[in-house]
Amino acid sequence: MDYDFNWLVLWDYRELLLKGLLITIKLSIISIALSTIIGFIFGTMRTAKNKLLRMVSSVYVEFFLNTPLIIQLFFWYFALPMALPEFIRGWFWSHNYEFISAVIGLTIYTSTFIAEVIRAGIQSIDDGQWEAGQSSGLTRFQCLIFIIIPQAIQVIIPPLCNQYLNLIKNSSLAMTVAVAELTYQAQAIEALTFRGFEAFTAATLIYIVLTLLVSLLMNRFEKWINRSRISIST
Repeated sequence: MDYDFNWLVLWDYRELLLKGLLITIKLSIISIALSTIIGFIFGTMRTAKNKLLRMVSSVYVEFFLNTPLIIQLFFWYFALPMALPEFIRGWFWSHNYEFISAVIGLTIYTSTFIAEVIRAGIQSIDDGQWEAGQSSGLTRFQCLIFIIIPQAIQVIIPPLCNQYLNLIKNSSLAMTVAVAELTYQAQAIEALTFRGFEAFTAATLIYIVLTLLVSLLMNRFEKWINRSRISIST
């Protein structure tokens, strides 16, 4: 093999990798939090009795669910600012709009999948639970919060974890809108050193460790939920 491996180059450019990792973590945490909130709202709307709420949520989910993420990122980064007044556009560009547009794109895209997870979790609970709650004097919203969601959470957590992992991996597309996250920095190292194999191997391993940590945390959270359910039932 003609290629001369030089793994020490990673140590020389460790600051770039660390900077990219921190931006990836920040981008992922913010997007996970926002997409969970939005996904919960639209997921519950999809199970509402009100026809208008169901229609609005269905349009939102189907539109963004069936649009490629990279197209959405390009829209928020390139197209949206052009439709805004100049003073708002200037404010965005002076406040790291690259990062903001990536958060918007990842949040909206992931929230559609989370909405479907929430919808499926709620619909997995027998209708008799709704009827029992409402016959006890609870409103539909109170039934949802105090009866349905606590039971559905066990069904929701595994696919929700998958969506969080997908978001972390999808965050690599933020490099297309000039966000200097991990993949962006790996490409920068390759451009500076022509050591693409080492740079992208390091990035790959970092992504694997990051997703495994998130998976471990979600597994522990799921076990804690199960223990709490058992202690309450006894």
